[in-house]
Amino acid sequence: MINILHGLGLRFLALGHHTPFMHIGMAHNYRNSSQAVQAVRDAGYEISLGLMPKSVGPLTFVFTGTGNVSKGAQEMFNALPCEFVEPHELKEVSRSGDLRKVYGTVLSRHHHLVRKRDGLYDPVDYDKHPEHYTSRFNTDIAPYTTCLINGIYWEQHTPRLLSRQDAQKLLVPVKSASGPTEGCPELPHKLLAICDISADTGGSIEFMTECTTIDSPFCMYDADQHIIHDSVEGSGILMCSIDNLPAQLPIEATEYFGDMLFPYIEEMLVSEGSEPLESQNYSPVVRDAVIASNGSLTAKYEYIQKLRESREYAQSLKMGNKKRVLLLGSGYVSGPVLEYLTRDSNIDITVASVMKEQLEQLTKKYSNVTSVHMDVIKHEEKLSSLVKKHDLVISLLPYSAHPLVAKKCIDNKVNLVTASYLTPAMKELQESVEAAGITVISEMGLDPGLDHMLAMECIDKAKEVGATVVSYTSFCGGLPAPEHSDNPLRYKFSWSPQGVLLNTVQSATYLKNGEVINIPAGGALLDSVTPMDFFPGLNLEGFPNRDSTKYAEPYGIQTAHTLLRGTLRYKGYSKTMCGFVKLGLINPDPYPLLSSTTPPLTWKELMCKLVGIKPPAEYHVLKEAVFSKLEKDKSQLEAVEWLGLLGDEPVPAADSIVGALAKHMEMKLPFGAGERDMIVMRNEIGLRHPSGHLEDKFIDLVVYGDNKGYSAMAKTVGYPTAIAAKMILDGEIDAKGMVIPLTKNVYGPILERVRAEGIVYSTHSVIKQ
Repeated sequence: MINILHGLGLRFLALGHHTPFMHIGMAHNYRNSSQAVQAVRDAGYEISLGLMPKSVGPLTFVFTGTGNVSKGAQEMFNALPCEFVEPHELKEVSRSGDLRKVYGTVLSRHHHLVRKRDGLYDPVDYDKHPEHYTSRFNTDIAPYTTCLINGIYWEQHTPRLLSRQDAQKLLVPVKSASGPTEGCPELPHKLLAICDISADTGGSIEFMTECTTIDSPFCMYDADQHIIHDSVEGSGILMCSIDNLPAQLPIEATEYFGDMLFPYIEEMLVSEGSEPLESQNYSPVVRDAVIASNGSLTAKYEYIQKLRESREYAQSLKMGNKKRVLLLGSGYVSGPVLEYLTRDSNIDITVASVMKEQLEQLTKKYSNVTSVHMDVIKHEEKLSSLVKKHDLVISLLPYSAHPLVAKKCIDNKVNLVTASYLTPAMKELQESVEAAGITVISEMGLDPGLDHMLAMECIDKAKEVGATVVSYTSFCGGLPAPEHSDNPLRYKFSWSPQGVLLNTVQSATYLKNGEVINIPAGGALLDSVTPMDFFPGLNLEGFPNRDSTKYAEPYGIQTAHTLLRGTLRYKGYSKTMCGFVKLGLINPDPYPLLSSTTPPLTWKELMCKLVGIKPPAEYHVLKEAVFSKLEKDKSQLEAVEWLGLLGDEPVPAADSIVGALAKHMEMKLPFGAGERDMIVMRNEIGLRHPSGHLEDKFIDLVVYGDNKGYSAMAKTVGYPTAIAAKMILDGEIDAKGMVIPLTKNVYGPILERVRAEGIVYSTHSVIKQ
């Protein structure tokens, strides 16, 4: 406790605040504990006089553990002008507490542990099944804590107090309730220091991976970079975890231990070690202190063997049984996938991609990631060799590449996860997948993915109370945040541009009021646009997406008279895309003239070919021909001009026209620095209850991208994909064959775990008579 108070003084000073803690030294600087206590009292006296800077706000200390070590820390804390409060009062005192005192709270299990399924704490059940519980420390306590003094020893299968992901969220800057203090720098975040007196590396504080020393007592943990540096400066949390603390007050520690031991020396000297423990005439104190007798652990200490076994098992995993994951693709979504999976040091990841710069960035950021620079589609033999060396493959490639990847997984009996639709080409491999005894999970992203899971959670709950589904409508879209939708397309790219473009010329089928509606491929979809006003401020439109009717059976909602899944865009998007369809730009057929082996074309030359005039043509001639092809639609012409499709810029080499347009749009419509994307999802489920009354259930999911982090699309596709992959690796998903997330054992854990990643949805109902 003395050390961390000294460390807080140094940390506050590094952040620009001089505090009374600067007058407290390290514990070994004092002749005995009395001197140390007096130094703490002197600092406390200055605090009581109001000499703590207002800019640091009320200081709060949280103590975990009920053993002697935690009690000793609390005893030293009592030398300060302190007030102990209940954990639920921490939020209030951290905002409006008295600056002339410091606040403490002692945390017990029931304050932060809850059962995952119902949010309750049962001490008997927890002792039997700790894996069924999770900790709310990261949300209910830590955000209001200045300094954590941790005395909890962690065991496998029990919840941790703090994970690396928790630390990242806790290091987000927070505004002071009283506003900034003039002339003083603001603190970067509330949680400034952790003193882990348990010295349990990789334990209840996951990111405390090594103990500090008396010579170097402090380090800083930077959660964003996942690095530890020996300093009290820079960004992060100050960490102190010295594992030989008694050595700081050696004379006093020795004398204290000797005084405690001396009364029992005689009975230990006259005892006979070869005799059974039960036959020894020991006092209760000595008997309880005997760890091993006659070559065996005593009953009280048998847990040591379990600890040894669990640690040996964990070590064996680290040494020789690491799980190997092959990630195909290094684009937008790969970041959250890698970030999630690399939290487990027992997973080694290989990333294969044609994008060399992206690969270099990823391998620099993650230590247990290696890269392979290759074109997966063009090097099948190399792909097969890579697949063979891994336990699981995650494909983030375009959906058209998944059948090839799946065949390699079948040949090598390796599991596969994708975020894309389970296409007919993939379904054809069903028997082969089952024969190989592997798991192939598809539709594990946002749409498809989270839309399925949110629907099935609602549908399953409805069926539990005897209700039937009479309608199901789901619309989802990845969009720029409203303030960044300033282009003719009202769109920017945060995932595969080619996939976005091709979706507009797909066919679609849906059920409306009992009638099956078929929309042919080729662009007719864009004539089926409907205004969406459930969030009026967003000015959205929607159009059907693929075959919605095929979900009636897997969802178990054959009773529904309406079944529609659709895509959301800002109003005006569909009209612009319709112009591209008219011009033949959304054409996936091979186009040899755009090959990298042929002389490059300009957009002007390509457009001449598409509208049927001989190049080279004058700009105004080409413009008039395009305008005519667009049926004299001025807004569509403006979009073509805005994108530079009538100019002399070279067309990117590609296999098809739509492929070239996708590459061009990726350059023209990226998210700029500081620009955010968003995803919007709305599920509407109509239910009929046994009583006859109707209920409309609305499920909303809105997620914004982070300015300096992952896009909303990357998060909502990447995290579910990574969680599903981890579940396969850990044996939580063991079904063989083609799997999509429609069963509770799959969607339940994923929906729970994405909430921890900030992907939070809301529900509300309207009851009709």
